[in-house]
Amino acid sequence: MRASGKIARALHDTLPVMTGYLVLGMGFGILLSTKGYGALWAFAMGVVIYSGTMQFVAADMFSGGAALGSVGMTALMVSARHLFYGISMVGRYRNIHGLKKLYMIYALTDETYSLVCESDDEDYCFWVSLLDQSYWVAGSVTGALLGQVLPFDSTGIDFALTALFVSICVDQWLNSENHTPALTGLTASVLCLLIFGRDNFLIPSMILITCALFARRGRIENV
Repeated sequence: MRASGKIARALHDTLPVMTGYLVLGMGFGILLSTKGYGALWAFAMGVVIYSGTMQFVAADMFSGGAALGSVGMTALMVSARHLFYGISMVGRYRNIHGLKKLYMIYALTDETYSLVCESDDEDYCFWVSLLDQSYWVAGSVTGALLGQVLPFDSTGIDFALTALFVSICVDQWLNSENHTPALTGLTASVLCLLIFGRDNFLIPSMILITCALFARRGRIENV
């Protein structure tokens, strides 16, 4: 397939992500503008951080004057899931080299992963990664600009990211015949929530999910 064909395919496949990222990115940009940060900050955070959840959290931490160490630890906890599902891409990205490989590793978000994990075409995976980040940055900058000129009540706007995760989970449930991974994740998360509380359950639940899936890997792959 020619490069133009791969780009067209990536564009087609990322349309649902584009819809979500533009809306969520605008929500983040509006929220950021209410904290006193402009479009340049929205652009920089979209390029450098590129983590929807962490960017929403960072907006509050920056405006509250949080220490750099606290920001770093929070970023590790919030984005810990990337470490676990990124492991499954090690073999797939093994033969990719140079800056392209580094960028594709960096740009592996939840939504991007759901698309590239089914493809062995490195060019297609690259364009999916680049397009998805472009959508997010464009939405963030647009929201920041709108937030500076239009009055917005930002109450509840940060819940939009949770809604996206729920919709992705439902879509994967409906399109998958094997629900063991989803049920494992749900059970482990609820269990750790009850044991560790809502402020500390993320890391333990990720560890428990990973151990459980590795233990049942053979059975899951045979389903």
